[in-house]
Amino acid sequence: MALTDRLLPWLSGAAALLLGVGLYAAFFLVPPDYQQGETVRIMYIHVPAAWLGMFAYIVMSSASIGALVWRHPLADAAQKTAAPLGALFTFLCLVTGSLWGKPMWGTFWVWDARLTSYLVLFLIYLGVIAIRQTMDDTPRGARVAAIMTLVGLVDIPIIKFSVDWWNTLHQPASVFRAGGSTISGSMLWPLLVMAAGASCLFLALHFMALRNEILRRRLARLTLRAVRAEEALT
Repeated sequence: MALTDRLLPWLSGAAALLLGVGLYAAFFLVPPDYQQGETVRIMYIHVPAAWLGMFAYIVMSSASIGALVWRHPLADAAQKTAAPLGALFTFLCLVTGSLWGKPMWGTFWVWDARLTSYLVLFLIYLGVIAIRQTMDDTPRGARVAAIMTLVGLVDIPIIKFSVDWWNTLHQPASVFRAGGSTISGSMLWPLLVMAAGASCLFLALHFMALRNEILRRRLARLTLRAVRAEEALT
């Protein structure tokens, strides 16, 4: 709690500054693409959302290992609070991808390997959240959610390498690749700024959610102690 209390103002400020600069550059400084025209500006929302959707799942998986192996309550809380944020970024990625796909492919959706595997990731997020909701934060529910998270981790490399393993409509990696980025520098730097800002936003939201979860669990324990004390007196 003390650590997040110090980090949150810095993360929130960095997120606001980076996203502000990135959005201004994306909409007013970046030139239109020679093939995609103005629709390329969707990339500055779509790509950071895609990165964060996968990054949040990696955070969840790491926390799940901590919860299963070391049974650390903070790891379980981190796994639980990362799921809704990951689902949000994944949903944003799917929506912006559909809006981008319509003018480029002529349709909002195709059962492309990259799109389908990313949709599976969204469904996994919903499944983990549903387990948490239906099992009422019981230790068994936490274990089931952690195991399901680790099983679903196999989808992350499928998403990453789907454009290399199969013939897909989705473009291959163009930012981080062995031969260097294929994106022009004038378009690349705002994208990296947006990605950094979105990452700071995710961390800030995750820390806030984690603080709320810790306080909620403390309140639940105090309430249970009060009920037990009252029962003992009666």
